[in-house]
This record gives sequence, C-alpha cells and structure tokens, in this order.
Amino acid sequence: MGNYFIAVLPGDGIGPEVTEQAVRVLQVIGKRYGHAFNLQHALVGVAAIEAEGDAISDATMQLCQQSDAVLFGAVGGIPRFEGPNSKIQPERALFRLRKELALFAGSTRANWRSLLWQAK
Repeated sequence: MGNYFIAVLPGDGIGPEVTEQAVRVLQVIGKRYGHAFNLQHALVGVAAIEAEGDAISDATMQLCQQSDAVLFGAVGGIPRFEGPNSKIQPERALFRLRKELALFAGSTRANWRSLLWQAK
C-alpha cells in the first residue's frame, strides 16, 4: 500500500532498546498491511557528540527533513554531558529537531492501565 521513508534516531540510554522494538512493530505492520518502511539510522545525542562533534549533525537534520517520519529514541542521562559546564549537551538535538521541523509537542510516558480503568 504505502512506501514510507523513516529516519531512525536511537539516541542514548534506553533509546536504542525502545527504537529497536518500535522497528520490529513497524516490520510487522508493514508485512500485515502491505506497507514498506525504508529505515535510515543516524546518530543523535551522546553518540553523535562523540562521533560527529555535535548532538545532531547537519547531515542528520537533512535526513530528518527529507523523511516522512522520524523515530526518535531518547537523549541525555549521561552525567558527563549534563549541567552548565558541559560544552555540548545531548538535548540540543531535541531542541534543534523541534525548531527546524516546526514540532512543538513532546511525549511522555502514559499510565495506560489507569486510563483504561477510568474508561470502564
């Protein structure tokens, strides 16, 4: 049915584990409903700082801008990159993505069990 190009940015901490499982879900959806998800992985956060010198590179931003969607894991949580004395903070990647892609919403964990309980 559909052919979608998705930038996958695993990031730091639990981000790689979460995005790996999300990719598995996309693969199942694609197989079941006939969608093709073309995934392009890129660095963000601490991995990008260590390899590329910034929390998100211009090349990664360009990849995100050209994609149909961005699958973003997590950034931050590494003590040596936190606080006012850190030259480059991993969270800058998130701020840049929000600004340049005109995204103004974040997501947080939801307690689905309590939401479902209230729906009874």
